Amino acid sequence: MNIKEIKELMQMLVETDITELNLESDGTKIVIKKGVSGVVQPVVTVTPTAAPVAPAAGNVTPPPLNPPEEKGDNKLAANQEYVRAEIVGTFYRAPSPGEAPFVQVGATVEPGETLCIIEAMKVMNEIECPLRGKVVEVLADDAEPVEFGQPLFIIERI
Repeated sequence: MNIKEIKELMQMLVETDITELNLESDGTKIVIKKGVSGVVQPVVTVTPTAAPVAPAAGNVTPPPLNPPEEKGDNKLAANQEYVRAEIVGTFYRAPSPGEAPFVQVGATVEPGETLCIIEAMKVMNEIECPLRGKVVEVLADDAEPVEFGQPLFIIERI
């Protein structure tokens, strides 16, 4: 789904009494909600596909999920994993300013639970936890830019 199609869906929501629209296609889940003020706020969740896809010529291959990277002076423990940015954008720990963060260090998280939001081109993209575990560390600063593949969280499997 492209930006033009998303904008058309948002406009449809503004012009009707519908308050929420959920759409899933090709591993992308789009949730568009109309708030109390009538403002439409899209949330796009990109779900990784099960089978790897060979990159087209000229495309950059994404970084591996957990390369042997160092955390300060220490490497990750065998039962720890990075949760990485799936897109380039601005990292937000909470659903909106002034609200509590989605997760805190020490919290137990479940697969599919929202860890943060990355805003890209005015679209809020939820980053979900891939495994059951405990949040060991938050590696990104709130309201700061993040790069594709950048580690955001360290999760310890439980």
